[in-house]
Amino acid sequence: MRCLEKTIAFVPTMGYLHEGHLSLIRKGRKIGDSLVVSIFVNPIQFAPGEDFEDYPRDLERDLELARKNGADVVFTPDDKELYSSGFQTHVNLKALPNRLCGISRPTFFSGVATVVAKLFNIVKPHFAIFGQKDYQQIVVIRQMVCDLNFDIEIIGAETVREPDGLAMSSRNVYLTPELRHSALCLYKSLQKAQALISSGIKDSEKIINTASEIIKSNTDTEIDYIAICDPQTLVDIKKIDRQALMALAVKVGKTRLIDNMILIP
Repeated sequence: MRCLEKTIAFVPTMGYLHEGHLSLIRKGRKIGDSLVVSIFVNPIQFAPGEDFEDYPRDLERDLELARKNGADVVFTPDDKELYSSGFQTHVNLKALPNRLCGISRPTFFSGVATVVAKLFNIVKPHFAIFGQKDYQQIVVIRQMVCDLNFDIEIIGAETVREPDGLAMSSRNVYLTPELRHSALCLYKSLQKAQALISSGIKDSEKIINTASEIIKSNTDTEIDYIAICDPQTLVDIKKIDRQALMALAVKVGKTRLIDNMILIP
């Protein structure tokens, strides 16, 4: 397509597509002359003991959904195609992965950056679209694209939520009805944070403590982190006197969920 002077939009996914993914695909359809979607559960971003083997998969369903929503090409490599025998090159960023999710998942962003770099080199897109639910991932990928001079525009798309506010995620399928109700505490804590800021409260610690209380009031929840930080550097902010990212990760039962919101004073 590049030799025909046509633009390529790219949506990388790990499959088990939901409306959040489909919104990215539809956005890509509007942006590029040609749209490529990849489906690949990337083994090197999972640490031992995480849910790589159990991660939900349904390739036949995903292919149908991707094509119905505008994909021209669906790229479905297997592990051996991307990581041949003797593979030894990884992409590592120095600072951004050492915050938020990277603290409890220290190998995660190296795996993400490596596979995305490989996919970029294979697909050669002009645009790549990512959901902002994975906010830190977008920041990491934008930094990698800048540092390594990829000629690609990274486009973020708003988080898609269920009617009750739960951020759409392939891992939501793990939740029982009771746990799903508890999972709503993530979005409720973000909403409460914005309400506190709108009322004039600027102290991050107070807002984080309130969010923690909301989450802990629900059964089967365990906080990984709650942070309020700069949206570009992810460095913690003590006083919210400008736009700030509030991000959190919570285990609900055995399922680790993430969510975030840009707080506006």
